[in-house]
Amino acid sequence: MESARSVWLGRRRTRHIVEVEARPSDTAGPALGRYGAWPAGLVILLAGACLGASAIDGFDFPDAETGERYQRLITEFRCPKCLNESIASSGAPIAVDLRRTVRRLMEEGATDDAIRDHLQERYGDFVLYDPPFKPSTWFLWFSPLILLVTVVFVFRRVARLGAVDEPAPADLDRARRLLRDAD
Repeated sequence: MESARSVWLGRRRTRHIVEVEARPSDTAGPALGRYGAWPAGLVILLAGACLGASAIDGFDFPDAETGERYQRLITEFRCPKCLNESIASSGAPIAVDLRRTVRRLMEEGATDDAIRDHLQERYGDFVLYDPPFKPSTWFLWFSPLILLVTVVFVFRRVARLGAVDEPAPADLDRARRLLRDAD
């Protein structure tokens, strides 16, 4: 039989091998073809990514300069929900609202500083990627320097403690005499 396959019918002490005729569904392969389901999954994943990318709103501006100003402004503000994303790259609802606010303030003729002040007043210094230099933010500005000085101090201290001092020649002579006297 050319289209037959071997099947082992297991028994404890004896083995029986019988020839079973192959069914057409056994030789046809999987329904999705040679590569299985992963190409279809990849297509679905890429389609979902494209749809997600179009969810970020794009506004029409009267000229390219205004569009560039808008893009520059929305990259300066941190998303309050996402913590480490700008409102330009975040898809969170609050980031969408902040982008609309920036757009609205631009249409009203607000300057960049006025827009920054408005968002800072409403959301605090956290919304700015570059926080202002004032007493409440001194720790943010000086913490890298404090950390660096602390690390240098600790390394120098460990290096000093780990160094072995050479004994004085008089101490070596005394130790040799004591060892000779002990023998």
